[in-house]
Amino acid sequence: MNSPLFLPRRDFLRTLAAGAGALALPSGVPAADAPRPAYGGPNVFIIRWGGGARRRESIDPRFTHAPFLCHELTKRGVLYPRMEIEQFKDYQTSHGEGTLYILTGKYERYRDIHETRGAPWKFLGARFEASVPTLFEYFRQAYDVPDHQALLVNGEDRGDEEFYNFSNHHLFGVAYRSQTLSLRRYKTWLLRRQLAEGKFKDGEIAKKQKELRELESLDYRVSRTGGDYGALADFWAGWRAHYGETGLVNPRGDRLLTALTLRAVRELRPRLVMVNYQDCDYVHWGYSDHYTRGLAIMDEEVNKLVNLVEADPAYRDNTVWVVVPDCGRDDNQFAAVPFQHHFGTRSSHEIFALVFGKGVPAGRVVDRTVNQTQLAATIGQVMGFRTDYAEPAVLEEVFA
Repeated sequence: MNSPLFLPRRDFLRTLAAGAGALALPSGVPAADAPRPAYGGPNVFIIRWGGGARRRESIDPRFTHAPFLCHELTKRGVLYPRMEIEQFKDYQTSHGEGTLYILTGKYERYRDIHETRGAPWKFLGARFEASVPTLFEYFRQAYDVPDHQALLVNGEDRGDEEFYNFSNHHLFGVAYRSQTLSLRRYKTWLLRRQLAEGKFKDGEIAKKQKELRELESLDYRVSRTGGDYGALADFWAGWRAHYGETGLVNPRGDRLLTALTLRAVRELRPRLVMVNYQDCDYVHWGYSDHYTRGLAIMDEEVNKLVNLVEADPAYRDNTVWVVVPDCGRDDNQFAAVPFQHHFGTRSSHEIFALVFGKGVPAGRVVDRTVNQTQLAATIGQVMGFRTDYAEPAVLEEVFA
């Protein structure tokens, strides 16, 4: 029977499931197929002042190795010199965790996927999967923004962090992910193109096909592209034409991240970007000047990035910047390798944040303790979307 009172079983179950799904959605979360408005708010650039950086060498005028940040940028916005990662619970103070605390606005005790899936323990494994949405997912679920305009720009030495562009939350996830720009992503695109162009001899083809499968399998939560890279196809083609295929011409380290971001600004026009600077983490090689020189390089790159982005009329007066470390550094002067951050000491929890740009008051220093997880809700409010699963407190002075 097909009367309204007697739906076929299949249609009844479909209707029931749809109703249950709607009831499960938090207030303000649209259904997956609901139309979304275009985004008309400010662009946001999150600068991970990272690979772990202390306040002392960053924002203290007496000891800074970052003069542009310390003496110029701090005058342009609101500085929180007493931001911290929660000190009274056993949350890890490291790069992957800190990056996800910023992106999700929530602390979690992360475990590498090798452990969670029963595989052997991986030394320094940091392939984490957030259980709550990232800023990228909140943003793209709220607005009709393509994935190439929400970008995670990642360094070549921290491959696990390439995959922090979406969570495992059942209401968000891969459909609302960002894209990642990195050398690994370029190599994957390039190898697929080279195979399609018949670049390799018969004896090499099987080896190169296996290499491609291995590279693509790293992003195991996303089905293979099949060669469809969307807007990134032209982006990587331009990178190839400019720098070639060897990897010996393009910039490396944090300079690479700046080059990727600036090219993306010109070609992809992103609205939300996180740049994961990392050079000061080379201190793990054992020399203090790897840390301080890394800070100086990062400062030079941020100077270049801010100046060139703000030279673009579409970004100049319509961008908010957030500068924040992923974690601090230990101050143990007797450690065999100086400036560690893995042991949970007080200074590894002590970081800072600087917010400046459109609508943000200039020249303010907020002398109270604030939390790293407050950044997500603050950015959400700046961009006009809800962050229902993040720490709700915002950094109020940004909006004063």
